[in-house]
Amino acid sequence: MKIPKFENEPYTDWSKPANRKKQEQAIAKLEKEFGKKYPNIIGSEKVYSNDKLNSLNPSNPSQVVGVFQKGTTDDANRAMEVALNKFEEWKWVPPAKRAAYLFKAAKIMRKRRFEINAAMILEVGKTWPEADGDTAEAFDFLEFYAREMLRYANAKTAIQLPGEKNELEYIPLGVGVVIPPWNFPMAILTGMTTAAVVAGNTVVLKPSSDSPLIGYKFMEVMEEAKLPAGVINFVAGPGGAVGDTLVKHPKTRFIAFTGSKEVGIHINVEAAKVQPGQIWLKRVVAEMGGKDSIIIDQETNLEEAAAGVTVSAFGFQGQKCSACSRAIVDEKVYDKFVDMLKQKAESITIGQSKELKNYMGPVINKGSMVKILECIDTAQKEGGRLIAGGDRAPGDGYFLKPTIIADVEPKATIAQEEIFGPVLAVIKAKNFDHALEIANNTEYGLTGAVYTKNKKKLEKAKKEFYCGNLYLNRKCTGAMVGAHPFGGFNMSGTDSKAGGQDYLLLFTQAKSIATKIK
Repeated sequence: MKIPKFENEPYTDWSKPANRKKQEQAIAKLEKEFGKKYPNIIGSEKVYSNDKLNSLNPSNPSQVVGVFQKGTTDDANRAMEVALNKFEEWKWVPPAKRAAYLFKAAKIMRKRRFEINAAMILEVGKTWPEADGDTAEAFDFLEFYAREMLRYANAKTAIQLPGEKNELEYIPLGVGVVIPPWNFPMAILTGMTTAAVVAGNTVVLKPSSDSPLIGYKFMEVMEEAKLPAGVINFVAGPGGAVGDTLVKHPKTRFIAFTGSKEVGIHINVEAAKVQPGQIWLKRVVAEMGGKDSIIIDQETNLEEAAAGVTVSAFGFQGQKCSACSRAIVDEKVYDKFVDMLKQKAESITIGQSKELKNYMGPVINKGSMVKILECIDTAQKEGGRLIAGGDRAPGDGYFLKPTIIADVEPKATIAQEEIFGPVLAVIKAKNFDHALEIANNTEYGLTGAVYTKNKKKLEKAKKEFYCGNLYLNRKCTGAMVGAHPFGGFNMSGTDSKAGGQDYLLLFTQAKSIATKIK
């Protein structure tokens, strides 16, 4: 069967009544299932624990979206043993057959699109467009990595030596631990897990405690695709009992992680320690966040720039590692631009994410809300000028107003530390060179953007703006699989380039074979 060329999945058109009705029905159906109990999955066994984990709806925290199991150290060790045993079979499955499971999973996900969207809308507070974009990206990862494995399976050496047959094979590593985040709970989880699996590895998947239902929906899809039991094992639970146990296990071959800088550093430290009986150095694939800037030059369309900054800063409540948290503005247009941002922020609708009319929903949980409010308070104490938002929005959920703080010093706390919420710092720059200097002054290096009509300045930014994903005259969020391989520098992680042609290398090792020809 000829496989068509990869194309990114189109987003759902919410202007069509039929699509709106399907999404409303999917939300209503899931609401009727609130409080349902979900097991961990180890091999073919459904496992229940004494201790439970309630997943809450951040738009209405009194609602329990689902009841999950708090996995134990024993559960983690058992999942590792199952994955190890399954690896001895799975690693010999031909690449084309492994890819076929991903193609099948993508078809199943498409049929369940509105159901998956509903899980994100209700479990992590994604608005309809944000949830649908997340689901579409999951399709893209399945389709792209399946094709990539077929390409890797046909790898050739650079030259063929006379008198030899020279071959190159990309073989799997072993058992991997996948620790995805709650903010792209289907896309990133799907991407990291299926990249590992299609490369011939088996996986122990530990979902975020804020989004276990979405992880469970993924497991249902893979089961429906007839992926053999034990290739992916699902163990929800605490970072210590489950996460640390798996990271430290001597049989763990690699860890794929997306999350905070602090947890990423912890994983790197623990993974670097060689445990008794360990015969390899563990590989760590880490994406650890950012402090992303958009530069607004005096030579640009300010309306377009203000729109791009607003979307980048407040889409999904600013809870994206790629979100714009710093607008660095040329002093010649600073005051005008700040006024434009204020107007746009104050026009944003906030409320329950299940209502299509709302542009912003809640932040993920109470702890996050408290931390964000503390960051806003600190920013003002350090001299920042609050021009929009700054406090909670009406409602029972974890709703915060889109917040803009102007006149922020380049080294202020709010200009350096990742907040992960709807808070934008605006920094004044003397000129374009000064703006670039400020943009590069953090310990991160994930995304960035520049708005200018000056071609020389764009070329300078290409060379000197130090980040893994740079966008020129557009927003700094919305990386597309295949077009924008995603990953950053410094404390933003290992620059793993998810959705790029190098990504599967991280889950394989190359074996060179030379055969003498008589």
